[in-house]
Amino acid sequence: MKQKILLLAAISCMTMSCMQKQEQTPADLIGKQTPKITDQRFSAEALWAMGRIGSVAVNEQTGKIAYVVSYYSVEQNKSNAELFLMDADGTNQEQLTFDGFHQSNPVWMNDGRLAYLSDESGSSQVWAMQLKKREKTQLTDYEDPIDEFSFSPDGKKILFVAQVKTVATTAEKYPDLPKATGRVVNDLMYKHWDEWVETAPHPFVADFNVLTGMTNVVDILVGEPYESPMKPFGGMEQLAWSPDSKQVAYTCRKKVGLDYALSTNSDIYLYDLATRTTTNLTEGMMGYDTNPQFSPDGTMIAWQSMERDGYESDQNRLMVMNLESKEKQFVSSALETNVDEFLWVDNQSFALTACWHGVVSVYALTMNADTNQVALIAGGQYDHSIVGLQGENLILKRHSMCEADEIYSVNLKARNTEELVQLTHENRHIYDKVEMGTVVPRWQTTTDGKQMLTWIIYPPHFDPAKKYPTLLYCEGGPQTPVSQFWSYRWNFMMMAAHDYIIVAPNRRGLPGFGNEWNEAISGDYGGQCMRDYLTAIDEFCTEPYVDTGHLGCVGASFGGFSVYWLAGHHDGRFKAMIAHDGIFNMEMQYLETEEKWFANWDMGGAYWEKDNEVAQRTFANSPHLFVDKWTAPILCIHGEKDYRILANQAMAAFDAAKLRGVPAQLLIFPDENHWVLQPQNGVLWQRTFFAWLDRWLKEK
Repeated sequence: MKQKILLLAAISCMTMSCMQKQEQTPADLIGKQTPKITDQRFSAEALWAMGRIGSVAVNEQTGKIAYVVSYYSVEQNKSNAELFLMDADGTNQEQLTFDGFHQSNPVWMNDGRLAYLSDESGSSQVWAMQLKKREKTQLTDYEDPIDEFSFSPDGKKILFVAQVKTVATTAEKYPDLPKATGRVVNDLMYKHWDEWVETAPHPFVADFNVLTGMTNVVDILVGEPYESPMKPFGGMEQLAWSPDSKQVAYTCRKKVGLDYALSTNSDIYLYDLATRTTTNLTEGMMGYDTNPQFSPDGTMIAWQSMERDGYESDQNRLMVMNLESKEKQFVSSALETNVDEFLWVDNQSFALTACWHGVVSVYALTMNADTNQVALIAGGQYDHSIVGLQGENLILKRHSMCEADEIYSVNLKARNTEELVQLTHENRHIYDKVEMGTVVPRWQTTTDGKQMLTWIIYPPHFDPAKKYPTLLYCEGGPQTPVSQFWSYRWNFMMMAAHDYIIVAPNRRGLPGFGNEWNEAISGDYGGQCMRDYLTAIDEFCTEPYVDTGHLGCVGASFGGFSVYWLAGHHDGRFKAMIAHDGIFNMEMQYLETEEKWFANWDMGGAYWEKDNEVAQRTFANSPHLFVDKWTAPILCIHGEKDYRILANQAMAAFDAAKLRGVPAQLLIFPDENHWVLQPQNGVLWQRTFFAWLDRWLKEK
């Protein structure tokens, strides 16, 4: 990419109070909404009216916390994200922006200003706000949109991520064919998640001055076609400044094409700004190495590491390296589960999150010469994520199956959930108007004598004297825990509000129950995990309030595969089924999916490997081979921009059901990926979902 010297574009806004600013906002600004709620029932409209708390930035010096809230409009079918500010104790909350643009990535500057990304100028650029006068200034005018950014600790440099073209377009190859839409492909990874791959994110460093803007811009990966951060979900957490502002650590898998498609082997690299040289710190470590962080004194670096190449759900370990001796330590060995997030507290200790028994808790880990000690900071029936430090307090986000993310504070010496202080109440105006269901853990004995945690979600006003239609929920991933997640699509409170009981098992192949439990699914898609599903629903059906004549089965991704598989193996248990973005034909999925390492590890190999016992067992359990046993009405949902599991899987399943005379419905989204992200599509999804269930499970 051509290097462009970036000049400061000083664009100051008028100084006015928040109330004055609000009166002059654009007509299409989307803000906090109070939906019409009847019978105190949680609805799709209430779900889409909720404010969604995003990124949070803690200013350790001033005690201020900035955060982003996104709002959605079903009517306008759009969203915007606004900046908010509060003190570290949750007081003095105020909205900083009312302009209808997308604000993100808040970062505190050394001079006390709040920097952030905004698309106000038509392209995502870095802006800054002087908080006392509320004056905004555009800091960058880069030639391409900036994805994310951070300032060096000394404030003199900026690190940012922007896309670099790696594949020439057809028009660039053949200027005389400017309207040709065809793509000529010569290698794998030509598509990824929801895009045709034409660019790669690169980290850039530049000198920064509030008066002159960015100068001396350097692409750390100049001339290289690799990604850093890594697509599709990597962000600024995969890059880190050294405390002395002289080095940048970054995550990169230096592979393309077929090599990329077959390997998860990424590394942590150390880039020296003065010499512009790069050192591979994790060379020889073969799995995912991601998310570096320097210790406060800069003598050590920590990162998350998986051991085995090609296994994307391997145990995610916390590793620490002494940068002088290059000695490495596996410091989270006391946890037989993944380290989801971590944060240096001081030079000898961390705060981290990890899932255990269906909840994501916060732990303190202290490194010791003899042993690494782990202690619980915040637990309970919640999922937590770490935001930052404010003195002796840890700032967190927390959610559950009953409540979306809010921001909390907890003292680092705390040891229970009661000691958390809730700082935000973004959606209290909605919670006060609805009654949520109740979530209860239930331990069940599996067919091989193991204990399985299953979450049971009961409707509001549950009456054990009545009988309720009941849904078996099948988790995706396939190795994603059924923890206390809050979903804006697969929302258990909304299912409960429609008077369904939900049975959500942590079946075989999920983290949080030890490595043996987590790994039991690989190469065994049609095995013990499916028996666990049937155990969950059968055991719960012993309760007198379960309407055993009206059971449903629903799920997405691997959960969608599970629905398609169970459709041919449930022996009449289910009277309605819903599969979203599921695998129907595993032979085609092996060839269609983009990340081949996943297919090789989970399926055991290719279907043409006739002597490969694991692979042959996998493909013999492909759902499409059991369509002759389908009896239950089935709804098939898929997005056509889903390049992980192509939409033809749902189309084929729907066609097969109709040809077999099985009642079926197909919901296709031409402009959605593996998820459903647009407001009106989201409401359509909910309406179609419940109309299908109500038709078959409630109509007598």
